[in-house]
Amino acid sequence: MMFERFTPDTRAVVVHTQEHARRLGHDHIGPEHLLLALVSTDQPAGAVLREHGVTPEGVEEEIVRLVGLGGGSRLFGALNRDALASVGIDIDVVRARIEESFGPEALARADSTVHHGPRSSRRGPRHAVSTALTRHWRGRRAARRPALTAPTPAPTGLYQAAGARSGGHIRFSPRAKESLANTVREAQARRDSYIGVEHLTLGLIAMPSGLVPSVLSALGTSAPALRTAITDRYR
Repeated sequence: MMFERFTPDTRAVVVHTQEHARRLGHDHIGPEHLLLALVSTDQPAGAVLREHGVTPEGVEEEIVRLVGLGGGSRLFGALNRDALASVGIDIDVVRARIEESFGPEALARADSTVHHGPRSSRRGPRHAVSTALTRHWRGRRAARRPALTAPTPAPTGLYQAAGARSGGHIRFSPRAKESLANTVREAQARRDSYIGVEHLTLGLIAMPSGLVPSVLSALGTSAPALRTAITDRYR
């Protein structure tokens, strides 16, 4: 299991990633949340990020600028705000009008439908599994997983979404899962038996698309420059 190889510091970063996503009102964990947690750590990789201008405040400002706060954030995450603004379209105004017309949870409902599909109210006979049996197997899987407990206080930041959840499961986005897969490859390439914060950072900045490259560019740095500095720091 990948998580079994995580160092305590790496596990703390993952826990803080979840907390940042909840605080911003997002219903998924993306690479941008991993970046926010990594840049806030006191590990050498976090120090390298900050030395290159990638600060917690800067990362969070970019996340909110690009994605926004609260439910439905993924519906706007792929849009180029600057390009739309150049033709007179303000994404924040669009969000506000949608919520004014259809209620504060309208975007969250739309996001859930787009990414997960409508919930089926009926199960076919081939999928009819008792609730008790399902809970039993989920409990067994959970018992085999290592606990991701944070040894440090919950992270704070510039923004707090209204009605943000204080708990509950938040799923990893496909890009976040891809970033974690990169993390494993980085550890293998360095022939390390553990997965540390440095591997998590190198795997994250290797992402060729998504919000992370945009955030790094906006903050005046690049993945190649960060990679060189991080690998030098961990020699």
